[in-house]
Amino acid sequence: MNTQNSFKGAFTALVTPMIDGRIAYEELEALVERQIEAGIDGLIPVGTTGESPTLDMPEHVEVVKRVVKAARGRVPVIAGAGANCTDEALHLTREADNVGADAMLHVTPYYNKPSQEGMYRHFGAVAQATKKPIVLYSIPGRAVVEMSVGTIVRLVDNFPNITTIKESGGKVCRASQIIDALGERIGILSGEDDHTIPYMSVGAQGVISVASNLIPELVADMVHAALRGDFLTAQAMHKRLYPIFRDLFVEPNPVPVKYAMMKRGIISSDSVRLPLCEMGEANRAVVEAAMAKAGC
Repeated sequence: MNTQNSFKGAFTALVTPMIDGRIAYEELEALVERQIEAGIDGLIPVGTTGESPTLDMPEHVEVVKRVVKAARGRVPVIAGAGANCTDEALHLTREADNVGADAMLHVTPYYNKPSQEGMYRHFGAVAQATKKPIVLYSIPGRAVVEMSVGTIVRLVDNFPNITTIKESGGKVCRASQIIDALGERIGILSGEDDHTIPYMSVGAQGVISVASNLIPELVADMVHAALRGDFLTAQAMHKRLYPIFRDLFVEPNPVPVKYAMMKRGIISSDSVRLPLCEMGEANRAVVEAAMAKAGC
């Protein structure tokens, strides 16, 4: 397996639009169209940004189904299917496969803190549940545990449909470590908007972005410039957009991005489900200032 089979470009970790806590499916379908028209390279429904922790199982599958249908094969749909229960992850993988997702995103199991051997067995089971590509997702800030480079190597060695990793460890050296160990046998996508260009400068292939819910054209243009090797343009865009990248996380994701999208008229409500709640007044001003500074 090599990066010819991995994902590259700008991918949006889609929000799940809600009105009074209920999923607004028509707005979700409109978001898909807007993203594709803006030049985004792929869509990730029901990740953390899509509020997967508070969607029930039928809702989770329905969101994937609706996004697949709306995308109509124009861009790949990588369904969030991760869980800290392997049986649940297997079920979500099979359901996403059945409704037509092109690949599945699987986060390191959170809260129960598995060992590296436990993670290896978990992701191995997931990879065997489908023939479609698996995108690993390491995010120690949320999951507590971090997948070691050695575990990534073992997984790539033994499961050919593990093609990509979403890396959210907050350290650019992680991308270099993975590339040093695996070369072109796995693709790397930044899981943090503010690390996209630093990661790509050492060999990553793109980003799974939160900010692109709000500014898909600009994130896509920045990533595509870096893929062309035009890092002067990419760096200039990173500098312009950095306030957005930073301040969309002033409160837990996706609360700020939903607020920003509502302010821009992209969605009709910034509704989220408990235990998330609407953003405080002071932080609304922070997000609005960042949007103004970036000209967004």
